[in-house]
Amino acid sequence: MSIYIAVYVFISLALIIFLNYTVVKRKRRIEREKRRQPYLDEDSSLSDNKLNNDVNDMLESSAIPEPALEFVEAKINIKDKRKEETKQSRRGKSKENDKNGGNGKILAALLLGAFVAILNQTLLNVAIPHIMTDLNISANTVQWLSTGYMLVNGIFIPVTAYLIEKFGTRKLFFTSVLLFTVGSVICSFATNFGVLMTGRVVQASGAGIIMPLMMTVFFTIFPPEKRGTAMGIMGIVMLFAPAIGPTLSGWIVEHYSWRLLFDVVIPIGIIDLVITYLWMRDVTEITNPKFDFPGVLFSTLGFGFLLYGFSEAGNDGWTSSTVIISLIIGILSLIAFTWRELTTDKPMLELRVFKYDIFALTTIISMIINIAMFGAMILLPIYLQNIRGFTAFESGLMLLPGAIIMGIMSPIAGAIFDKIGARWLAVVGLTITVITTWQFSHLSMTTTYSHILVLYVLRMFGMSFLMMTVMTEGLNQLPRHLAAHGTAASNTARQVAGSIGTAFLVTVMSTRRDVHAGEYMNAVTSTNPFLSSKLNEIGHGIAGLAHIPVAAGNQLATFSLYGQTMKQATVEGLNDSFIVATGIAFVALILAFFIKRAKLKNE
Repeated sequence: MSIYIAVYVFISLALIIFLNYTVVKRKRRIEREKRRQPYLDEDSSLSDNKLNNDVNDMLESSAIPEPALEFVEAKINIKDKRKEETKQSRRGKSKENDKNGGNGKILAALLLGAFVAILNQTLLNVAIPHIMTDLNISANTVQWLSTGYMLVNGIFIPVTAYLIEKFGTRKLFFTSVLLFTVGSVICSFATNFGVLMTGRVVQASGAGIIMPLMMTVFFTIFPPEKRGTAMGIMGIVMLFAPAIGPTLSGWIVEHYSWRLLFDVVIPIGIIDLVITYLWMRDVTEITNPKFDFPGVLFSTLGFGFLLYGFSEAGNDGWTSSTVIISLIIGILSLIAFTWRELTTDKPMLELRVFKYDIFALTTIISMIINIAMFGAMILLPIYLQNIRGFTAFESGLMLLPGAIIMGIMSPIAGAIFDKIGARWLAVVGLTITVITTWQFSHLSMTTTYSHILVLYVLRMFGMSFLMMTVMTEGLNQLPRHLAAHGTAASNTARQVAGSIGTAFLVTVMSTRRDVHAGEYMNAVTSTNPFLSSKLNEIGHGIAGLAHIPVAAGNQLATFSLYGQTMKQATVEGLNDSFIVATGIAFVALILAFFIKRAKLKNE
């Protein structure tokens, strides 16, 4: 622990010295320019006056006729005009280069912060058993590390549009990265669950702002005809980071302490703070809107209880009183939130963005895609780890090639989008997704590792054409002043859809597993003479090998059969869940044919 403290102190001191040097250097340069400016203006004025006087004296003393003088003056004016045009052209090119260079720096700051924030969301899942042992807490308690993070994240996303207009993109992004980094430090040094939970809440409050803020900046600094490529680059972060999380996390917890999961992101957060301070600039107008307290209250209650209800439904079932009460409070609060935002003059989140037809359609499609995608990301690890016995690292490693394919294809899909739009990309991507999801509904106890790997790679290849392109098409329809509200609304909808998808598909799996288990148990406990004879044979064999009574051997044989029966029932439940996911993806495929090319807006 002392080594970590020493390293962080050293890094902090080095950064403080570097920042101080940079600030002092910039101030000195500005002061030098201010001191030089009066002399430059005076020299320029003297030079111009002297030149004008010399020309006037020469013209007065000459015998050149008036028409000739007019001809010479016209020539001089043409030359001066050409020089001025050349200067303006150079200035324009210089400004464009500065702007492009500045955009590249902004891009670097945003992508680094978003990558580490999204990566952190999936790092912790694999480490939960180790945290339970180290902090001596129960499974129900440790689950709040994920549930609480998701709730705080979901609460902050709808508020992002207001925060951007209130504080600007530079200050808000710096603050969000700072919160995330401070939260990571708290988690790293946590000695009990309370401190660890506090750190996760602080982390989530920063991470929830980063993603919609980044999308707003992208849509502001990039013209419509280049947004596809830009969003494709952003797709690397959004889709690649969570996919490599389980692999990295599995490797770390196998060889090191779970605290290293937080340690690895702290230096990255500090580096991003530095480049944000140096490179980030405000790209949106700071309008200083009035704080909408009722809107924030209804939003917090609505999205908080809704996300919590869906999260618990996956664990306790839809008939649980906790789930029902949470969903009722969430729905009523969201109704009040909608009424408030549509009737107030200065809404916290402008819900009228949904009156734009392409934006509304693509948001619905994105929600359906999230339901299918996040559900599968939960179901596959259940099959690989609980049924097939693979370690967390091995199951994460199987997901890695698909993540790499998606990372490679996302910018390519963005470039294609800039040329042809989202419709046919979505149709092709969803067709691949539907086919591969259907293939996942044929899993068995003997399905090979390579078969699952190939299917998952193909599925991610199809997904790479979907996520960013569909969302970009909808956001392209919005005027620039609604970009922040559009990204906040879209991200909120996708967050809720992901929670719904996970809870719904896990519920389908659990329900169908119980049905299949009941059918298998009826067969096992029947008076089938063939089955009874086989169980007796196995029981005698176990008794002979273990040197135990035959009755005990028969009991072990029956337990073994029950265990295999439950595994087979779980596989059948997973297959049924993938069939439902196939149907959901097919609905999105039908809707994709109705996507139109948005008219590009620069205002």
